Amino acid sequence: MARPTRVSRALSQNFLTDRATADRFARIAVPPGHRPRLLLEVGAGKGALTAVLAPRCHELHAYEIDPRLLPGLRTRFSATPQVHVIGGDFLAARPPRTPFAVAGNVPFSRTAAIVDWCLRAPALTDATLITQLEYARRRTGDYGSWTLLTVRSWPSHEWRLVGRVARTRFRPAPRVDAGILRIERRATPLLGPAERTSWRHLVELGFSGVGGSLHASLRGAHPGRRVDAAFRAAGLDRRVLVGEVPPERWLRLHRSLNELYETSRLV
Repeated sequence: MARPTRVSRALSQNFLTDRATADRFARIAVPPGHRPRLLLEVGAGKGALTAVLAPRCHELHAYEIDPRLLPGLRTRFSATPQVHVIGGDFLAARPPRTPFAVAGNVPFSRTAAIVDWCLRAPALTDATLITQLEYARRRTGDYGSWTLLTVRSWPSHEWRLVGRVARTRFRPAPRVDAGILRIERRATPLLGPAERTSWRHLVELGFSGVGGSLHASLRGAHPGRRVDAAFRAAGLDRRVLVGEVPPERWLRLHRSLNELYETSRLV
């Protein structure tokens, strides 16, 4: 009898073992009526998600960094032609040039790097990832606060917490529960190409912490009266902390500052 593969702590391996959770994840990653041409799976592990994702796409590239798991994966999916098991680090892969989606049970220790890879991929349509619950909640504003990464990418990507997974659904069980994070690239960005630079500058300035509040940070780079007027237009209190401002209010603030700037140029 073959010995079970030992878990690698260095690779942050927690294998999903609950079939009902896998089925639920697959329905979220590939909603009914959608069948992506190409789906990339991060960390295929023993194939729990691979098995339920494969029927939902035309082609599935299942990445697995642990060489000990590759023989089992290739044997399991040898009769599934749309599944291509790829040994190696997903982060070392070049993003496809044609539209593609990403899904997977992400090693908690590598979540930030994998999310960054997804955001930088121009042809990515969406990413559905099982992450540490706290990470998913922070990135989606579920705690009532927002992070720099989420706000900065909001005009081009929508972030949503779409499910929770109990720690007992994994082997070995991690110390905390997991969340299902979905990042979708907007078909039409909320800002045009000409506005992206000013948006990035505004958000990064706001999160710089200079002055102790969002209002104080912005007054370091913009005239006080203009900042005051933009805050009124966006419905923001001058004492609001930067993390408390939801992305929609940031968009109003950005629009108001730009309009006030254009008005001052014409005067």
